[in-house]
Amino acid sequence: MEKLKILFLCTGNSCRSQMAEGWTRTLKGDKIEAYSAGVEVHGVNPLAVKVMAEAGVDISSQRSKHVSELMDIPFDYVVTMCDEAYQTCPVFPGKTKRFHAGFDDPPHLAKSLKSEEEILQVFRRVRDEIRKFVENLPEVPGDPKMDPYK
Repeated sequence: MEKLKILFLCTGNSCRSQMAEGWTRTLKGDKIEAYSAGVEVHGVNPLAVKVMAEAGVDISSQRSKHVSELMDIPFDYVVTMCDEAYQTCPVFPGKTKRFHAGFDDPPHLAKSLKSEEEILQVFRRVRDEIRKFVENLPEVPGDPKMDPYK
């Protein structure tokens, strides 16, 4: 059976979408082919790599990609992970359905924090929220969980 193809799209493909790709590959890799990209390219955030490693998921070999690199892949779903990506998401041809699941931006929230531990707590919270989201992803196309209008 062909795997469901999901693209996680964020602004810079540095943190949230990278985490979602890593969680999906780890938790549902037998059923879902996960990708991540951004409407810009900022590089993978080292703190995202660190907190994912703490949870047993290695995203250190993932790279930040622009969405234009993946436009020829027939995605079942494009999941926008932030409001900017939702507003600027390109149109994908064919059967692709778009779904918005906004998460806080750890690097943005961390700017006002002083200690490394406070910063890591923000990254860990978002990491855990994304894990819960991924755990509930459908494993077949057309699942009502991924229909933003239901």
